[in-house]
Amino acid sequence: MQKKDSIFEIKKYLDKKGFIVKKKKIRKEESGIENLSRTFLSSLIIITIFFIAPLAINLTKEKMIFSKDYENNSKNNLKRLLENEKTKLDEKLNKKFLYEDILTFDEQPSDAILLSAATIEELFKSTNYNLKDVRKNKLVKPISLDLLPKEIVKIENATKRKDLFIQIILPLVIDENNSIKLDRMKLFSILNKSKNTKAEQEWLNIKFKQYGVANKDLSKLKVRMDEVPVSMAIAQAAKETGWGTSRFAQEGNALFGQWTWSGEGIKPADAEDDSTHKVMRFKVLQASVKAYQRNLNTHSSYKDFRSARAELRVEGKKLDSMILTEYLDKYAETGKEYVKILQQIIRQNDLTDFDDAKLLPSSKNLKSLI
Repeated sequence: MQKKDSIFEIKKYLDKKGFIVKKKKIRKEESGIENLSRTFLSSLIIITIFFIAPLAINLTKEKMIFSKDYENNSKNNLKRLLENEKTKLDEKLNKKFLYEDILTFDEQPSDAILLSAATIEELFKSTNYNLKDVRKNKLVKPISLDLLPKEIVKIENATKRKDLFIQIILPLVIDENNSIKLDRMKLFSILNKSKNTKAEQEWLNIKFKQYGVANKDLSKLKVRMDEVPVSMAIAQAAKETGWGTSRFAQEGNALFGQWTWSGEGIKPADAEDDSTHKVMRFKVLQASVKAYQRNLNTHSSYKDFRSARAELRVEGKKLDSMILTEYLDKYAETGKEYVKILQQIIRQNDLTDFDDAKLLPSSKNLKSLI
């Protein structure tokens, strides 16, 4: 009876799972031992199958879920996006969390110290930080200043004023590019895996929010999460602030003249009475650089800039500021004239010398970028 009960339980289990078991006639001449052996073997096989099957199903489900969210086909998608003229790159943007991390950074208690121009010049001299050596050796001292000196407005020598401005801005721009480089390295590491950890998936979700990627599209994240050429950033900062002399730069550490329609800001003196826009204000210069890069990397006005940058990446070429500035005509009302001025600033001041400059590491994480 025990053997019969066992077979009945197995059949009952199979019926419950939706399996159909055909009955097989047992020949009378088969001995009882043979019947017992076959029954035992069949039971063992069936039990083994149904022990392994749920594990296999769970693994398959996990793989399908992961593939749906973070499928590693971003390179093919990127190529398709760039080649297909009908496909609009960066067509969707979630603005909700774009500047959340930057605002948090800027809201932190600031111990910024306003140094005079003379003190800053002495600091640069004592640390052997000068632009002539940077152009030659391509190494920049990690001196990060929070505020522009008030006296920069009074420096009459244009060359001296420009050099001081570049020395202040250069480490900040490279530092922000380094942060993006580290993020891109982590992104590529994730893409090279067939499956990622929960922490890596959470990191991806944070980056999707920061760069306004609404549908977890890894191709769009790769396009948006990228550097801005140093020479281009310096040229724009120079143009927007008059080499550090503008009211926006002096009062609000606003290096790139970004507009805001909410929150704190500085109202332009020549703005019309019914105008609601202001120039964004920051506690420290680094926050202004972060906001500028995030703006270029997400705003719909600069999607052609990002597309051109992505094409240079695909072709294995360096990020050429003379090419990429062509796509900044929407940054100012003057359009193409604004682009010409930027390119003129880059050429006249040999700013491309700084495009391949490296920031001397202030931490172990940055050594890999030298």
